[in-house]
Amino acid sequence: MPECRTRPTSAKLCHHSAMGRFDDRATQPRRGPADMLRWKIVDPLRGRRRRDAEFARLDKLGPQLRDDATERFAAPGAAACWIGHATWLLRLGGKIILTDPMWSRAISGMVPRLVPPGMPLDQVPAVDVVCISHDHRDHMDLPTLKRLGPEPLYVVPLGNGRRLAKLGYQRVVELDWWQSHDEGELRVTLVPARHWSMRAPWNRNDTLWGGFVLSGPEGVAYHAGDTAAGDHFATIGARLGPIDWAMLPIGGYAPRWFMEPQHICPEEAGDAFVSLTARHLFAMHWGTFRLTDEAIGEPRERLRAWSRANDVPDNRVWLPNIGDVLSLDARPGRR
Repeated sequence: MPECRTRPTSAKLCHHSAMGRFDDRATQPRRGPADMLRWKIVDPLRGRRRRDAEFARLDKLGPQLRDDATERFAAPGAAACWIGHATWLLRLGGKIILTDPMWSRAISGMVPRLVPPGMPLDQVPAVDVVCISHDHRDHMDLPTLKRLGPEPLYVVPLGNGRRLAKLGYQRVVELDWWQSHDEGELRVTLVPARHWSMRAPWNRNDTLWGGFVLSGPEGVAYHAGDTAAGDHFATIGARLGPIDWAMLPIGGYAPRWFMEPQHICPEEAGDAFVSLTARHLFAMHWGTFRLTDEAIGEPRERLRAWSRANDVPDNRVWLPNIGDVLSLDARPGRR
């Protein structure tokens, strides 16, 4: 099993000459230009980037694209469709919800999409609520937000509203950690994540980041956004549970020395699922873009191995293909 240590669970305070508004909540250790140089140039030159036959095999095992999401999502009842990366289309509490909407062909025109979105944007039902977990460009994609337009309600962490205001959007709610907003029968709560924010070098940690707990009559969904491991998962489960569907990232973790303070690996996603005491794990944030060094299909294989090793039934861990739709209704079997 590849190395996957869990860091201490509490984020430390950080102090720098140029302080961001939320530096005190940012995960540590902070990564900077010297770390990027080591990751992208020094380590490959020293032969520390794995590219063997096993890597080649796993790299061919990315998610497939289903082509029936539009028809399947149109069926009545609560439902979740994985569009790709951290983007989910949900029907919950009588609302159509998008998380971290990303339909662009590339991130900032530089990192190409490996699989098309699970549903064309022009076939998505009228969206009521858009939840954006943080300002990184693979989660806050301005070209997609421009296409969505001003009609939805946008729910964002503190400080991110001004970017939507620049698009002319007025229906924006900013939340701090543990604050909630009710939209009809849907309650949206921003919850902690061990991460950071930055759109440009001069605005690091000026805006907040987090995950979302979405509660409706059918059940409770949790979208983790981007996060490192930590005791926040247990706290979220205790305060806002029972969690029925936990959307957890499983990719973006290699090299571990660089990514451990900001992204969980598959085994940590499994441990987070246990800490949340959630009913189902929905895997996300893998296979859509090549952002880090692991093989494209490795996250899915490692999460499957974790499930077997921990005797977690297959029907509690969902490793969807892009465009898969799952009917959500926790009421008959809720704890």
